[in-house]
Amino acid sequence: MHTTDSLRVAVIIGSTRAQRFGPTVAEWFHDHALEHGGLDLDLIDLVETGLSEVLGDPDDAVEALAPRLAQADAFVIVSPEYNRGYPASLKTAIDSYVDEWKAKPVGIVSYGGVSGGLRAAEQLRQVLGELHAVTIRDTVSFHSCWNKFDDSGRPLDVAGASAAATTLLNQLTWWARALRTARTAQPYPF
Repeated sequence: MHTTDSLRVAVIIGSTRAQRFGPTVAEWFHDHALEHGGLDLDLIDLVETGLSEVLGDPDDAVEALAPRLAQADAFVIVSPEYNRGYPASLKTAIDSYVDEWKAKPVGIVSYGGVSGGLRAAEQLRQVLGELHAVTIRDTVSFHSCWNKFDDSGRPLDVAGASAAATTLLNQLTWWARALRTARTAQPYPF
């Protein structure tokens, strides 16, 4: 239930590849966010949305996801880095919506090889800024992620990962409350 005290946060798993690592990272972050408290979380796995890789007229999948995004006070995108960028499935999901992103904060949790997905995160900042979203400066990133989680899906450096996630969530909730108050007081100009 969405109340004025709780914040609705959509956590989006950005990869749709068969052998993806995204659900491991996203489920850990989701659990950490639950412990953080005060959040009404909506875990959105792009595999389950039916969004196609081809943009066009709004279809049933786009229309079905729109209310979930519109109801969010904030977003956390969990993205891998593929070839120095983020996946096409995530680009499709972002580009299929406009108003749903406006004047809302977005945190980024990235993972990948040596860069930990940080190059994908920087590209996401550019795209999300164009949609009038506010990206959170601090991120959570997992370098060489396949070697950083145990068999139960928990980070091996749980203290470091938890500290980074807490910092991101503290900043995200501050921005979410401030922007929700501002949107309520006066519609965002565009």
